[in-house]
Amino acid sequence: MDGFLAEPAWIALRLSLKVACWATLLDLVFGVALGYLLARKRFPGRELLDALLTLPMVMPPTVLGYYLLVVIGRHGPLGAWLQQMFGINLIFTWQAAVIAAAVVAFPLVLKGARAAFETVDTQLEQAAKVLGISPFGVFLRVTLPLAWRGVLGGTLLAFARSMGEFGATLMVAGSIPGKTQTLSIAVYEAVQAGQDDTANLLVLITSVVCIVVLVAANKLTPNRNPQA
Repeated sequence: MDGFLAEPAWIALRLSLKVACWATLLDLVFGVALGYLLARKRFPGRELLDALLTLPMVMPPTVLGYYLLVVIGRHGPLGAWLQQMFGINLIFTWQAAVIAAAVVAFPLVLKGARAAFETVDTQLEQAAKVLGISPFGVFLRVTLPLAWRGVLGGTLLAFARSMGEFGATLMVAGSIPGKTQTLSIAVYEAVQAGQDDTANLLVLITSVVCIVVLVAANKLTPNRNPQA
């Protein structure tokens, strides 16, 4: 070890934080939009759409990784298009790790956002509309401020999940030190190489980060039992 933390471990930590931040940002944007849609709109197939969007929560990560390979791989519809139009190859890049982490963690933001929006009194939204506020203005000035704790709680859980993502990330991004090797993958490689000290340190770092995020998420999640 070089000091408290060896350089490869620092690199893995920085990469994990980078991947988790980008994945969480993507999940926040799409999760809030779709969570609001599912909470406020009634349309045929709404619950089926919810089930499909929640599927990554229960599906094995390796299966998700395979699906991502089919979609963003060189011969996949999205991967082939990006390669042909822009010369972009996502496989075995940190961007692929972001996509994998975002897909796996997305249901946490979606569920948190939908539940939070469903607790907002629609009469308050109607009153704001009567006052002449646009629908988007109502969302920004009424709905979101009332639901922000639940949304942020789900977002923090998604960040923690992104930090620990392994299976899907390994399949689409591989384990390239300094480029795609996140903390969870670095732990796996260290164990395989018999580097127990490195593995223990990486596990400790990952655990501390996730515990801090989970404690913050619990503090922000609305308490449904006022007497608890």
